Amino acid sequence: MADWKTAFFGSTHPKGETIPDFHDPNCHCAKTTAEWLFDAKTGLNQEIWKRSLLSHVNISNLDEILEKRLFGVTRRSLQADLQILVELGWLENREQKYHRVQYLPSRPITTKPNNHELNFLNQEDLAEIAENMSQKIGGVQRFFLKLDYVVTAIDEVGNWQYELRKIWEKTPIPPVNLIYRSARLGDTIECLVYPVCIYYVQRAVYLCAFGESPDRKTDWYNFRVDRIENITPITWTNSAIPQNLQQRYHQRNLPNPEEIELQMDKALGFDFYLESRLMLLRFERDYHDRYIKDTSRHKTFKLISYQKAKSLIQSSVINSEQKVELLRVLANRSQKDAYYTLQYRHGDHNVTMRLRAWRPRIEILLPYDLRQKVTADIVKEIGLYQNN
Repeated sequence: MADWKTAFFGSTHPKGETIPDFHDPNCHCAKTTAEWLFDAKTGLNQEIWKRSLLSHVNISNLDEILEKRLFGVTRRSLQADLQILVELGWLENREQKYHRVQYLPSRPITTKPNNHELNFLNQEDLAEIAENMSQKIGGVQRFFLKLDYVVTAIDEVGNWQYELRKIWEKTPIPPVNLIYRSARLGDTIECLVYPVCIYYVQRAVYLCAFGESPDRKTDWYNFRVDRIENITPITWTNSAIPQNLQQRYHQRNLPNPEEIELQMDKALGFDFYLESRLMLLRFERDYHDRYIKDTSRHKTFKLISYQKAKSLIQSSVINSEQKVELLRVLANRSQKDAYYTLQYRHGDHNVTMRLRAWRPRIEILLPYDLRQKVTADIVKEIGLYQNN
């Protein structure tokens, strides 16, 4: 113990048996517990670490403890602490000397689901993994999150996020004038909107805003941030603000992110403001059992019986010829296949991409117009490979 103390503290540390005064800022006994725990070498985040600890043990004065000098204690206290570490398996005592253990003992790492830093990960299991695995383990990073990101205008996206953050820090939050380069319209459009939040979805970053959409067909719109050319805050007294937004401002009911999450729960698709429709799908049984069964796609994605699928076609709002056609198609399909219903946002590009990824193991039975559109796309695609 005496050799360890001399080597650890150095020559300026007091030799007596009393608690050492603050005598040298460079002495190890001068550092607080927080300074030992939360630095570049450990990589620990203080708030995450505190919540993790408090989820396993109740310490009412944790902040006070963290501000105390960890080694500002007597020799007897240090001796007792080292012995406790031996009993817990963090040190070994051999031949009256303390040694490092070869393998560190296991410790609880799962915390209570109260991680505010990770609440932007709106999938609970992913947030839990990120919370538990975000720090290095034994000096090695073991958790990685790989995202496809197709945007090349990285600096512009960063600048607009910075500008939006400044706007959201204002009270009240002002509406903005967006100059937006719309790929769908093939033109640059001016939109007066209230910025609500930012989402990363399907390879790009989007600003969800309420007011004017580029095509003026919806109140809400997801603006791809890398296609924004300018953002200018305006006052709430500006007469050009759309009536729907003015009304919500005067009613003190401005749009919020919770509205978006609620709508996305109702139907599959990020363009949550589009029409919600019922989709009827058929999966080949073998493909379903390998890749679809026991997976979570959306809250409305539900396995149904063959007879239920038939009933949905019979009750669907399509003309009699289309209904006869679909019933004939279904009669030629196996009752052993897997049939699903799903609420989706009609016209959402991401839904279209999901359906394409499942082809040719999937068949869309309803809605009829979507089935016809997919059929036309497949015929066109086949032509690309046949006419060469």
